[in-house]
Amino acid sequence: MKQNSEKTLPGLAEIGLGLEDLIRRGARVVIQQAVEAELAQLLEQYENVKTLVGQRAVVRNGYLPEREVLTAVGPVPVQVPKVRDRSGSGVKFNSALLPPYVRRSARISAALPWLYLKGISTGDMSEALKVLVGEDAKGLSPNVVSRLKVQWAAEHASWNKRDLSTARYVYWWVDGIHTGLRAEGSEGQCLLVIIGVTPEGRKERVAIDDGLRESKESWQALLLDLKARGLQHGPLLAVGDGAMGFWAALEEVFPATRTQRCWFHKMGNVLNALPKSQQARAKADLQAIWMAATREEALSAFTWFVDSWCAKYPKAVEKIEKDRDSLLAFYDFPAEHWAHIRTTNPIE
Repeated sequence: MKQNSEKTLPGLAEIGLGLEDLIRRGARVVIQQAVEAELAQLLEQYENVKTLVGQRAVVRNGYLPEREVLTAVGPVPVQVPKVRDRSGSGVKFNSALLPPYVRRSARISAALPWLYLKGISTGDMSEALKVLVGEDAKGLSPNVVSRLKVQWAAEHASWNKRDLSTARYVYWWVDGIHTGLRAEGSEGQCLLVIIGVTPEGRKERVAIDDGLRESKESWQALLLDLKARGLQHGPLLAVGDGAMGFWAALEEVFPATRTQRCWFHKMGNVLNALPKSQQARAKADLQAIWMAATREEALSAFTWFVDSWCAKYPKAVEKIEKDRDSLLAFYDFPAEHWAHIRTTNPIE
């Protein structure tokens, strides 16, 4: 299949983007929406103020040059709009949100992906906006926040019902994302996330929804919803770890999709079954498999690992041997994609 894949798969320009890159892209939209909502409130405040010839005195007047603001996901480019005051009374637009300055912390870095994805799944980005820009978000008036919530809810409803009849995906990265942030009654809840790459090379969100312990039933409901909205085919390859109910659900909903188990998770599972004194050597032997230049070399390294470790540590060997085919599936796709499709790093 490798030769066919190389002929049919284009260079996927965004295949290397991670979840934080997608969040940074989304952060730009969220911050821009908040600034535009602030401006809309200012224009409403002065909508009855007229010039001597009956024109509105305070009107939009383009944008300031694009600049970067520092957020919890790094620099984000933003355009701040300007107003023109024809009455000469000096009305200006000053955003309460910008310019923010946020010091990154471990808590912010850990919380933002959850809050952002949770916002996508519920249609309310308020908490994510607060984490993105810190204390400056408190400067937004209740009217602006209310306006934003209405806008976000409408966008969420539209995205969650979007037609997928023309959607096609080459790869999916799939994971259940958990966080230490917990609301009352949320025990066992996680976010089910699918990130996909289209044949044109664009990486995008496919689905984000609440799930219970990454169960088959939760994943099946999500996949069936995609299918009900017109998605005719699953991706060529789905990448994920082995602990999810996703695989059983995928087999029932999109059985033609091939599966790739995440090497990062698999190595962790295997090494945890070995004494610490043996882990460094075993890790090198495992890396020799997935870093091999060809499938043949990988199979040879795989056999070496099994033969070398099965006598003393059969449980560790069993963990890798049972998933041999799905661990080596990436070799059937273009070599320039291997680094991205043998792990779930784009979501991690």
